[in-house]
Amino acid sequence: MRLEFFGVMPPLKNLSAEQATEAAGSLCWRCQSAVAAGAHFCPTCGKVQPAVAMDHFTFFGLPRKLEIDVPALEKEFYRLSRRLHPDVTATAAADEQRWGLEKSSQLNDAWRTLKDPIARTQYLLQLEGARMEEQSASRTGATVPPELLEEVFELNMQLQQMRAAGSADPGLCQELEAAEQRFQEMLAGVDAELKILWRQWDALSPSAADAQRLGVRDAMVALLNRRSYVRNLVRNVAAALEE
Repeated sequence: MRLEFFGVMPPLKNLSAEQATEAAGSLCWRCQSAVAAGAHFCPTCGKVQPAVAMDHFTFFGLPRKLEIDVPALEKEFYRLSRRLHPDVTATAAADEQRWGLEKSSQLNDAWRTLKDPIARTQYLLQLEGARMEEQSASRTGATVPPELLEEVFELNMQLQQMRAAGSADPGLCQELEAAEQRFQEMLAGVDAELKILWRQWDALSPSAADAQRLGVRDAMVALLNRRSYVRNLVRNVAAALEE
C-alpha cells in the first residue's frame, strides 16, 4: 500500500521545486517546516496541525471513488486514532489539544461514513450535488416506486387482514414470510445493480462529459431511493410477524 493513498506525502526534499510549491499548503505552527495541504501532522516535528474543513474522502487522502480498500482504510483509521488520542496531547498547549480533538472528531465521522458502502455512496452523491428523497414505506404520502405498486398493495391488504384478525393467522403469516423473502431478494438485486454503477463511476475520467457523470449519479440516486423503500418494507413485514 502506498502511503500517499492515505494522504501522507513524500518528503518535500524529494520533490522538484514546482512539486514542493504545489504540495506545501502551509507552514507548521511549531517548527515552520512546509506542510502539505490537508496533512494532519508536520512531517518534520510530528506535531498535529490545525483542523480545517474537508470532506471525508479528503481526510483520508482518498479520491471520490466508491470501491475502496476497507481493510486498508481501517488500518489507517486506527493509526490516526492512536496519534490523535487525547493522552498524546495531554500536556500540550490548549490549541494543540483542541486541534487534536477536532481532528479526532473528523476522523470518527469519516470512518463511520466511508466504511459502509451505502453510507459512502449517499455521502458521495451529496458531495456531487444530488438530493436523496425520503423513501419510507410507512410515511403517509410516500411515493411508491411504480414497479412496486402491486407488491405494496398486496402487502397492505395482508397487513390489514392481520390487524383485523387480532391474532396470528397461520395462512397470513406464511404469506407475509413469502413477501419478506421477495423483498429481501429485491434488496439483493438492487445491491448487485449498485455495484455495477460503482464501477462505472470509478471508471469515469476527470474529463468525462457532465452528461455522462450525471447519468451515473442519477442512476445511483434512483437505486438508493428504491433500496430505502424496499428496506422499509422488509422492516414492516418483520415487525408484523413479531407481533
